[in-house]
Amino acid sequence: MLKTDPGLRTPDPGPIFGLTGGIACGKSTAARFFQDLGAYVIDADRLGHEVIEPGQAAHQEIVERFGQDILDSGGRIDRKKLGPRVFANPPLLAALNAIVHPRVMERTRELAAEEHQRKPRGVVILDAPLIFEAGLETRMLKVVVVWCRPEQQMERLIAKTGFSREEAERRIQAQVPADEKRRRADYVIDCSGTLEESLAQVQTLYPQLLELVQQPN
Repeated sequence: MLKTDPGLRTPDPGPIFGLTGGIACGKSTAARFFQDLGAYVIDADRLGHEVIEPGQAAHQEIVERFGQDILDSGGRIDRKKLGPRVFANPPLLAALNAIVHPRVMERTRELAAEEHQRKPRGVVILDAPLIFEAGLETRMLKVVVVWCRPEQQMERLIAKTGFSREEAERRIQAQVPADEKRRRADYVIDCSGTLEESLAQVQTLYPQLLELVQQPN
């Protein structure tokens, strides 16, 4: 299991809550609901895109590791070329994560520290699909896991991405199983139902997170 570099150069980021869940289980929807309630949400996927842009250190490392053929005509890393290769080969996926994850976490700490300077008792959430896979749960104050039924996850993923069932299964199997994530969670949100039902769970949970950060250290 990948562990991020403990020697990060950023200041104390303050408390960060983790929001995670299986791919296509409703995590982004829950993140939006938290944001609407006032949470500051850091999107790990967006940061992952940023740290592999040309000119960033991760870009050169990835090209050196995986070759020039993963680049598009503009010199950017083409995720549609790289994705199938790494998800079909766990050691390659681990190598990619070892390059990307520490940089995403470093940037997360920077953003969290800036937000806590502006709003010392605010709720900061890292929206990340691989919190457990990357060993980040120990860096989170609490971890919220979003889940849905397995058949829903498969249907949603195929509808969202156009993946074949085989490719969708590879993407799902590359993550910690949903039952294991639920077991390790501090809080669980069930997104198997309607949007209104998911929203109600977020609305119930948010004041509890707010109370935790407003307690004296």
